[in-house]
Amino acid sequence: MADLRFRISANSETPTKTVVKARNFQITIDEPADLGGSDSAANPVEYVLAAFAGCLNVMAHVVARELGFTLRNVTIDIAGTLNPEKLFGQPTEDRAGYKEITVKMKPDCDADPETLQKWLEAIGERCPVCDNLKNPTPVKLALGKC
Repeated sequence: MADLRFRISANSETPTKTVVKARNFQITIDEPADLGGSDSAANPVEYVLAAFAGCLNVMAHVVARELGFTLRNVTIDIAGTLNPEKLFGQPTEDRAGYKEITVKMKPDCDADPETLQKWLEAIGERCPVCDNLKNPTPVKLALGKC
């Protein structure tokens, strides 16, 4: 199978509000008021968790089908902890991003515990967003023409 390439285009509406175009969709990103925003949308790190949940959901259903059980629904609760000091230019040994992300998946199905453990492991191994969060991905920042 050939590699897929995904692209977005983003524009700064205010210092904290960004409008992102992804295919035919528009996503608004903003910060809460206590971080200087107008609280009109989720912030970037919340979108990371939301993207993770969306990918886990897809993989949960794909893997359930492959393992031969019906997944009627899955509830996904994700929490991440980060220290904002680096974000605000303060000295810290902590990384800028999440220090830890915890995921709780609650499937609505009739699968036995052994099958559910295989299901969970396969999801963790195959979810692209999980892979990007667990492993370093080369990121190249460059200046574009103004």
